[in-house]
Amino acid sequence: MALLAKPMQLNTADAGFEAAFAARLHWSADTDAAIEQRVADILADVQQRGDAAVLEYTQRFDGLQAAHVQALEISQAELQTALDSLPAAQREALQAAAARVRRYHEAQKKASGESWTYRDEDGTLLGQKVTPLDRVGIYVPGGKAAYPSSVLMNALPAHVAGVQDIIMVVPTPQGVRNPLVLAAACVAGVSRAFTVGGAQAVAALAYGTATIPKVDKITGPGNAYVASAKKRVFGTVGIDMIAGPSEILVLADGSTPAEWVAMDLFSQAEHDELAQSILLCPDQNYIAQVQAAIDRLLPEMPRREIIAKSLNDRGALILTRSMEEACAISNRIAPEHLEVSSRDPHRWEPLLRHAGAIFLGAFTSESLGDYCAGPNHVLPTSGTARFSSPLGVYDFQKRSSLIEVSEAGAQPLGRIAAELAYGEGLQAHARAAELRLSPVPPMRESP
Repeated sequence: MALLAKPMQLNTADAGFEAAFAARLHWSADTDAAIEQRVADILADVQQRGDAAVLEYTQRFDGLQAAHVQALEISQAELQTALDSLPAAQREALQAAAARVRRYHEAQKKASGESWTYRDEDGTLLGQKVTPLDRVGIYVPGGKAAYPSSVLMNALPAHVAGVQDIIMVVPTPQGVRNPLVLAAACVAGVSRAFTVGGAQAVAALAYGTATIPKVDKITGPGNAYVASAKKRVFGTVGIDMIAGPSEILVLADGSTPAEWVAMDLFSQAEHDELAQSILLCPDQNYIAQVQAAIDRLLPEMPRREIIAKSLNDRGALILTRSMEEACAISNRIAPEHLEVSSRDPHRWEPLLRHAGAIFLGAFTSESLGDYCAGPNHVLPTSGTARFSSPLGVYDFQKRSSLIEVSEAGAQPLGRIAAELAYGEGLQAHARAAELRLSPVPPMRESP
């Protein structure tokens, strides 16, 4: 029997559209209770026993036998060897992608990541000091597939931000180390790397062990155990986000070859069965062409079973009344990846308010953004693009306010602060401000 992929076809003009649309979008981020409890046990065990617990779980879950955690660290020499041993074309592609990602994040740093100050007319200095985090941990998935691109996208913005210590953890089931991942770590300037994954890796980064150093922030995607662990350690360390399944939304006016759009839908569907691929288009004939292209191209895909299940369970081809309506629906979805596949994408871009990344024009496939265009591919999912941003330099920096009040400035500011402090019943606050006044007024009771 032939494998079929039939995304749900919807029409915004139908009476039942809203209910069907909501049902197709629905995805629960709630983690299975058994996973939550297991993760809680692992985190507590690593926090208490450190290296011993990390070693035990790595042996149990990854089948990786080692006498001590030091044996799970990947040396800088091995990272360099991995880079040097890559086929020339692969090595050059990796280095070219890294250069573009670095260049983009350097521009990002210049635009928004600098310290600044100004002085009032009375000499008071006010400003902001931007400093990098001291140490960050990046989690690189390594179970079903290897993701050197994730190494670049997490490590390079941290490096550009000025982070001095970048600790990479990556699961290596049965001890198999992917040379492209190691080479990417070399290119991206990873300080130390460990063959540890899962909740135990997150715990080790969050709490520190005798071998794996405690970090200030953990970034990078992972499975349900990793997501649950990151959620639980937030507060002890910072995290980037809790990522849901990957998503792509294509706004099409019918001018792009249908095969291109079908393959773009495949590009996210092949991640896993929960990924979501949606097409919004005002042309019913074009939607039929895309479905025909899906039928024609699916048998050629090595991951066709995953693609088919993703499209059947979560995909949608939606006929809209217009491109304007398509843009409005896109804003409701707030997708991770948004392709504007039209003759004039800049006509529609001003209408688009919520998306992790916006890909303009027929030649801008989402996959270029995943690997080498430059902007980060770690993007908000599950509608969180309404209030979240892509991973960037700003995620690896923090801001401190600068205040230097002159004697002249302390006079008006002190009176304002004292008045408000007395109003709040905080006499010590008020008196601290008043002691800088000239002459010092007598202390008064709060109302």
